[in-house]
Amino acid sequence: MGYTTPTPIQGMAIPLILAGKDLIACAQTGTGKTAAFLLPVLEQIGRTKKDHTSTLILTPTRELAQQIDQQVEGLAYFTGISSIAVFGGGDGHVYEQQRRGIQNNVNIIIATPGRLIAHLTSGILKLNKINHLILDEADRMLDMGFSDDIMRIISYLPKERQTLLFSATMPGRIRNLAKSVLRNPEQINIAISQPAVGIDQQIYRLHDQQKTPLLQHLLKDGNFLSTIIFASRKEIVKALYKELKGIQLKAEAFHSDLEQKEREEILLRFKNKQLPIIIGTDALSRGIDVEGIDLVINYDVPGDAEDYIHRIGRTARAATTGTAITFVNHRDERRLKAIEELMDRKITQHPLPEHLLSIVEIKQEPKPNQNRNNRGKKRVWKKK
Repeated sequence: MGYTTPTPIQGMAIPLILAGKDLIACAQTGTGKTAAFLLPVLEQIGRTKKDHTSTLILTPTRELAQQIDQQVEGLAYFTGISSIAVFGGGDGHVYEQQRRGIQNNVNIIIATPGRLIAHLTSGILKLNKINHLILDEADRMLDMGFSDDIMRIISYLPKERQTLLFSATMPGRIRNLAKSVLRNPEQINIAISQPAVGIDQQIYRLHDQQKTPLLQHLLKDGNFLSTIIFASRKEIVKALYKELKGIQLKAEAFHSDLEQKEREEILLRFKNKQLPIIIGTDALSRGIDVEGIDLVINYDVPGDAEDYIHRIGRTARAATTGTAITFVNHRDERRLKAIEELMDRKITQHPLPEHLLSIVEIKQEPKPNQNRNNRGKKRVWKKK
């Protein structure tokens, strides 16, 4: 499969996992974390009987669950080791397929917490023989509110097991989780706050009214083949999709309102270079492994500095190069400062194109009942 030299996280994690140690591993996205836990776990399963479910991998999103499942299929092709991705959002056929895989004692289950609990409470899934529990993108799972679900799932597992926690960041909540579910873990920390050196980072300072015209200018005039645009909310994602469609740009919006089949189709087209532009929220910033992305645009500055690292980490993967452009309005200055402090470097500011300078910020006039002259006055409603 082209693996010749281990990445730093792989070189450090694989021997510890083979030795049966519990592990907390912290490394940024795109560093080879998935193979770091899959290769040694597959090795250990291969040495034992394959007649039961021995490994459970929990992930925050269905896309990541599917991606890990595909990597298991590739790496375990000649081993006879079986796996299945378990996630919500599909139809009855998908649920039935998952149920059959579980009943056939598939060796590895890769699951999102919610759907796994549904199978556990139905009684068809038994996890009493689990040897390995892997929490992948653990910080993202906690961000998405899965903490109680994770602890509930762990209550079904045997106490004697190997537990591996992989995370891109290591906030206090992750350390508290690790204390409660891991036993004397080894720890690995690799450059969690530095983006890949091959990323050309740029910022534009601008007003909100200049954002969409600048976006259109960059996409139409730039020589980029594969682009991800990040926005803070799915409503903005949908609005940008309409704007880009209106100027004949081939783009798709990726958000939680889409059916699972639609999401899969969009990602497949994007990976196969049939779709040049994809617009989404931070759900796209974790674990979606697509090669050859040459431009990331932050339409909105992320609220967390670490999320900036994950977003721009979609480009310049595997020692390639890429461009990351961030739009910064006056409200974002504090967030930008936090990002630059985290990376210990300034991001290069680029001037706005001249034709956008005439677009000025439109200040909203206060409504009559918000005017300071009206403060404290009673509002009288007249009957019509």
